[in-house]
Amino acid sequence: MITKKLFFAAVAALQIAAAPAFSAEKGAVELAYVEWSSEVASTNLVKAVLEDMGYEVKITPVSAAAMWQAVGSGDVDGAVAAWLPTTHKHYLEQVADRVEDLGPNLVGTRIGLVVPAYVTIDSIEDLNAQADRFGGKIIGIDPGAGLMSKTEQVLEAYQLTNMKLVEGTGPIMTAVLGDAIGKGEWIVVTGWTPHWKFARYDLKYLDDPKGVYGGEEEIHTVVRRGLQEDMPEVYALLDSFAWTPAQMAELMVLNQARRANPFKNAQRWMAEHPEAVAAWKRPTKRR
Repeated sequence: MITKKLFFAAVAALQIAAAPAFSAEKGAVELAYVEWSSEVASTNLVKAVLEDMGYEVKITPVSAAAMWQAVGSGDVDGAVAAWLPTTHKHYLEQVADRVEDLGPNLVGTRIGLVVPAYVTIDSIEDLNAQADRFGGKIIGIDPGAGLMSKTEQVLEAYQLTNMKLVEGTGPIMTAVLGDAIGKGEWIVVTGWTPHWKFARYDLKYLDDPKGVYGGEEEIHTVVRRGLQEDMPEVYALLDSFAWTPAQMAELMVLNQARRANPFKNAQRWMAEHPEAVAAWKRPTKRR
């Protein structure tokens, strides 16, 4: 028996497969993003929706600083990967008069230092005393990330003189984390929610009594000034795009499969959630 959900998913899949070629009249759209698992998911999903609407879409992975500068300069049309109000605050301040913040596309995010649940300390304040157990290292991500600059502030605020922040990438960080957990070793990494690692491993954030990392975060959509006039349909779609951490987690898990294709997974997610996609396409401002 075919359920209503499966029926609509099948219909949506056929619509995607039968989508017309890109329309020259509609034009090309370019989006920048930080190559975090959450932003890979959201940016590929927006690309899939816009291409289904007939636009040619290019997505470019860059550092957080470069993403904000590209939107501010008008080199790209927008990004759905702005972490506010804390993580990317300093980037926004640099280009505030040249971008438009369309508000959150996902609420309930967080950043901080993350350890396996079996680690017996619960606060950043305890790191110095246990530095040897962690090898004196905090495993970080790409140096241009706002999370990394916040962590540098944490090192100073808590006087973590026995700890060193190690630069890397998101995939390297999760690989090192998984290896350490497999061996039952102590490890501390820079972390953020939503991220698939919280579904795979039993993890916890270390308390941040000084509040350096800030409170609950949101992921916002930002666009270049003038996009509403130049491409009103694209602007309306970006303005209405919003989903939940649970919905994002579905797509992030798909993207962790061996040889996963984030764009094809985004198309699959679209086919399985036709009601959400239809709501984003409605030209109604949500704020």
